[in-house]
Amino acid sequence: MSAPTASATARYAYLGPEGTFTQMALDAWGPSEGAEQRPCGSVDAALALLRAGEVDGAMVPIENSVEGGVSATLDALASGDPLVVVAEVLVPITFVLAARPGTPLEQVRAVGTHSHAWAQVRGWMDERLPDATYVPTLSTAAAAAGLAGDGVRDEGEHAAYQAAVCAPVAARNHGLEVLAEDIGDNAAAVTRFVLVARPGRLPGRTGADKTTLVLFQRDDHAGGLLELLEQFAVRGINMSRLESRPTKASMGSYCFSVDIEGHVLDERVGEALLGLKRVCAEVRFLGSYPAAHGTAVRVTPHTTDEAFAEARSWLHSLRTT
Repeated sequence: MSAPTASATARYAYLGPEGTFTQMALDAWGPSEGAEQRPCGSVDAALALLRAGEVDGAMVPIENSVEGGVSATLDALASGDPLVVVAEVLVPITFVLAARPGTPLEQVRAVGTHSHAWAQVRGWMDERLPDATYVPTLSTAAAAAGLAGDGVRDEGEHAAYQAAVCAPVAARNHGLEVLAEDIGDNAAAVTRFVLVARPGRLPGRTGADKTTLVLFQRDDHAGGLLELLEQFAVRGINMSRLESRPTKASMGSYCFSVDIEGHVLDERVGEALLGLKRVCAEVRFLGSYPAAHGTAVRVTPHTTDEAFAEARSWLHSLRTT
């Protein structure tokens, strides 16, 4: 499906609450300006609204440059009613340590945040707050919201954490004081977000496109993964992401979530999909869409559309003589 068009009635779900990096991604995706935004407590909840037709699109995180794929998103897209990616947004990730005004750093005994955020600030925490306990929250913004409100309480009716790792905007939104800025262990950290829609008309080719697939093997056998990867290699298709995910059917049963360079309308990509359809138990097509980086895909001379058309014409001539 092409990306939902902006209008006064357009509705978009995102992983909330307000102030998450996901909302920043939705705001950065220009066509959403002025549209209704609906924060959701989980990726599954956002995609459920989309599948039910209550929103036109959903912005969700899919990959982080430090932690890799976001399993909740990968699993939600690999099952259930089909959905497709129609756009992607890259957001540089900057974390702050925030607390209620007047809280000194020395009084921080526990820190609340999302698991992906915690993984990206562990080095800073080990150095500056080595004895602090990690308290998981649904999102970085939820950690800030919980701290600013009544807080998350333990059995002793004390706040379960005294500081939150969150985006600077979340700290501002909830009136928190920033105790430390830029606490991420990797200054170049980026999270990739995707706008998901219900299947429909494909976005047009730009020459700088990605295609996302989920591949299910017929059975587990030696060389099974190689058999799948060869479909791309022999057609000059580069993969930008490959991850295995459990199918949940049985122990040892996995599917493969893949991003490749190119559009399904490209001859080389179409030919690869035909090959995968033959060797896979199922190929779930999750869309072709413009790559955020905008860099044209490098195509070798023997894998251009013209090269495939010429080869097809040659084969036709052999069959009709």
